[in-house]
Amino acid sequence: MDRLTFDEYFMEITKLVAKRSTCLRRQVGAVLVKDKSIVATGYNGSPKKMPHCLDIGCLREKLNVPSGERHELCRGLHAEQNAIVQAAYHGINIKGSVLFCTNQPCLICTKMLINADIIEIIYLDGYPDKLAEEMLSLAEVNVRQFNV
Repeated sequence: MDRLTFDEYFMEITKLVAKRSTCLRRQVGAVLVKDKSIVATGYNGSPKKMPHCLDIGCLREKLNVPSGERHELCRGLHAEQNAIVQAAYHGINIKGSVLFCTNQPCLICTKMLINADIIEIIYLDGYPDKLAEEMLSLAEVNVRQFNV
C-alpha cells in the first residue's frame, strides 16, 4: 500500500469534510493545517440553529441566482468562513496556517483568509474569480491547485 503525501492526506480529509455540507448546489470542505496538524475544519451550510437548505430548499435556486454571483443571497456560510469561525470559537490561532479546500476561495473568503494570515491555499477545483486571484497574489499568499 502506497503512503500518502501530506498534501494527499489533508486533501482526502478535506473531501470527507465536504460530505457534511448541507448545500444543495455545491459541497465544499475546508481544513486549516498548522505545523502538519489539523487546527480547524469547515463545510458550507447554514448557521447554528437555522434551517438547512436540505430541509427547506435553496433560496438561490428559488431566485435563479447564477453561481458566483450575489453571495449575500444565501442562508449558508462558505466552508472557509466556517473553518475560521470554528477556530475563533475555540480560541485557536490560525496565523501561518495552510488552507486545504475542495474549491478555490471566492472573493469574500479570500479577504478573510488574507486578514487571518493564511500563508498558503491548496485547492482541488477552480472557481472563476479573477479579483480573488489578484488579491491573493498582491498579499503574497501562495496558491496552488492540488495535483491529483
